[in-house]
Amino acid sequence: MDVSVLSLVALLIAIIVSCISPKNIGIMAIGLAFIVGHVMGGIKPDKIIAGFPLGLFMTLAGVTYLFGIAQVNGTIDKITKYAVKAVRGNVALLPIVLFFVAFALSAIGPGHISIIALMAPAAMLLAEEVGISPFLMALMVGNGGQAGALSPIAPAGVIANGLSADLGFTGIAFPVFFNTFLGHFAVAMLAYVMFGGLKLWKQGAAGHGNASALANIRVDAFTKQQLMTLTGIGVLMVLALGFKFDVGLTGFTIGAILTLLNAGDENQAVKSMPWNTILMVCGVTVLVGLMKNVGGMALFSNIIAEFSTPNTATLVVGFVAAVISAYASTSGVIMPAFIPLVPDLVAKMGGGDPLAIIYSIILAGHLVDVSPLSTTGALLIGAAGPKADKQKLFRSMLIWGFAMAVVGSILSWLFFTVLKV
Repeated sequence: MDVSVLSLVALLIAIIVSCISPKNIGIMAIGLAFIVGHVMGGIKPDKIIAGFPLGLFMTLAGVTYLFGIAQVNGTIDKITKYAVKAVRGNVALLPIVLFFVAFALSAIGPGHISIIALMAPAAMLLAEEVGISPFLMALMVGNGGQAGALSPIAPAGVIANGLSADLGFTGIAFPVFFNTFLGHFAVAMLAYVMFGGLKLWKQGAAGHGNASALANIRVDAFTKQQLMTLTGIGVLMVLALGFKFDVGLTGFTIGAILTLLNAGDENQAVKSMPWNTILMVCGVTVLVGLMKNVGGMALFSNIIAEFSTPNTATLVVGFVAAVISAYASTSGVIMPAFIPLVPDLVAKMGGGDPLAIIYSIILAGHLVDVSPLSTTGALLIGAAGPKADKQKLFRSMLIWGFAMAVVGSILSWLFFTVLKV
């Protein structure tokens, strides 16, 4: 069998395993790249290793180390508590405020998984105490975290922009961020209207509802260590976004300074880093790099081009990416596997907007991630209060997730092909 075909089969195996198993497919992808490339294809190991995205690894590690410090010393948790306190007992505002809190915290660097893992227990318990639907709260917090996930300094944003830059598409960090925010904000507001948000306003106007849990929240002042951490995060944002400093190296440097100042536990910060995701992204990128070298990506793009035209590519590719993303990691599997095929796909179709297709992969892939089969959805269901019907919540979020595969692909086609946002 031709090596290009074998490399495509290897990618399909990795995607299938990621859908049915919790195993880290990044490690598997490296093994598959070695077997297909070296053992079967005779490619030298150093050429396979050259596919390892060292720059992407440094960026992800640097950013997540800094925010690991912010997580272990309680800085992020305290920001969340201050935001909830600001609601001042207005129950109807709580889901909206928590959407924006999750968005802001995710966008400043830690990424959506860390933030949702941190916020979910308090948010879901508060929902139960004040009479908010757990389904509504899960959708608001989940979409809020996802809305900030593609920030230029957040892990998913770093991955998307790094993969796009490898194809020659630079300077798209803010369009990627804005498009993702817009899509998640739209579906979150739709969920708010459909699943009880307006009812909460009516209850508030009538004097109903139990808001005491919100009105009586007390939050301690920021500690010296937390204030230093907030300063460090601010410096990172100014240097990276304003002066174009390398995000990863800047993150490592600020993190090292904070460690020397005893602002956080270095060992705990390292343990809190999302090593599973980092290994997944880097491993899949190694396999995709091999596919580029042996013609596997061209073969993959040929298959998708059979079902696409320049006017429907955003719809088709967005839908395929979204359906797979319901089961697999968008950052670790979907973006590393789909974004690199875009130039070949456009060439095979005889035209099309490559950036529109990239934006579609990113947006549609992320919109389904509140599915309970994804990490975001699973975290929210796991954090549901003791009175919540978790089986019903699972079913509702599963239906929502698959509905978003359709909604996401249509939104992508509307935004990027019809309206050309």
